[in-house]
Formats: sequence, C-alpha cells, structure tokens
Amino acid sequence: MADDTEPPEDDDSGADIGHDFDADRTTAPMSDYSSRAVFVGALVALVGAAIAFGIPLLAV
Repeated sequence: MADDTEPPEDDDSGADIGHDFDADRTTAPMSDYSSRAVFVGALVALVGAAIAFGIPLLAV
C-alpha cells in the first residue's frame, strides 16, 4: 500500500518557490512589532467593539 502523505518526487507544486528550507521556521507572532502597532491594534479592537455592541444598544 502506498503512503498517500508523501508527494511524488517529480511533483512540482510550486510551493517551495521563495522559501529558504535551511532557515529556522518563523511565524507572524514571532515577528517584531512596535508599540505603535499595538496601539493601532487596540484602537481598532475598541472601535470594532463599540460598533458591534453600541449600535444594537442604541437601537433598543
């Protein structure tokens, strides 16, 4: 029975284009961010919460 989890050797999906396979894996939460980015994110969250909860409360 063949192992379906391994792609064939000659299958070129293009998924490896632009990737450095020797580098350590990094993900977005590990990326650097500034205090300004945190402030903007918090502000967007507050505005979103105000819209999500404020409009229904005003409609009542």
